[in-house]
Amino acid sequence: MFMADLIVVGDRVLIEPQTGEDKTDTGLVLPASVSQQGEVVSGRVVKTGPGYLTQNPEYSESETWKESETPVRYLPLQADPGDYAFFMGNEAIDLRYEETNYMIVQHNAILALVRGDDTPEEEPSDTTIDDLEDLWDEDE
Repeated sequence: MFMADLIVVGDRVLIEPQTGEDKTDTGLVLPASVSQQGEVVSGRVVKTGPGYLTQNPEYSESETWKESETPVRYLPLQADPGDYAFFMGNEAIDLRYEETNYMIVQHNAILALVRGDDTPEEEPSDTTIDDLEDLWDEDE
């Protein structure tokens, strides 16, 4: 299977997390979503769903002469593949696909995105909410 075969649905975003699994003192392996609950987690956006489902205002059942259109539309998401996302760890769901660990989060769980020339080549090691504030302060 290839990543192209994986379809992300709705307003969900597939993210490759910056950090992986942690081990407890007794050697129990905790998935990233458990070990980082309540924390701000970061990672690279791999794929996004089509967006938020909404009614298509151009659709009408009464105008049968019109070319057939679908009754729904998708409002696109703000996140794009390649963006670096900061999101709430307790909102993420772990997914293992093609021997790689990913997290799926709903778009509304994403707190901030880094895009374009500012996108880090390598993910920062210990990102906190204070680091996000520093990014915003640099832009001013």
